[in-house]
Amino acid sequence: MDNEGDFEYQSPPSFDRVVTEARGFNPGLIVLLIVGGLLITFLVGNYAMYMYAQKALPPKKKKPASKKKMKRERLKQGVSAPGE
Repeated sequence: MDNEGDFEYQSPPSFDRVVTEARGFNPGLIVLLIVGGLLITFLVGNYAMYMYAQKALPPKKKKPASKKKMKRERLKQGVSAPGE
């Protein structure tokens, strides 16, 4: 029963072996930095290609309007379509 009084002030043995020196980077931090770096690189690359494409490529050609739509527009303006 004498050991019970002394036992209160002793730390568990697992805490005695903890070393407080720096052991390097946390592996989770390394993975996070790599994934974050790749994501940032991907987004910046996409933005750069988008800006280059806006300058280098010619503008898109509009689709020709269908005859039906042109006829509808003429009727809205009050001009009758030829042949009617």
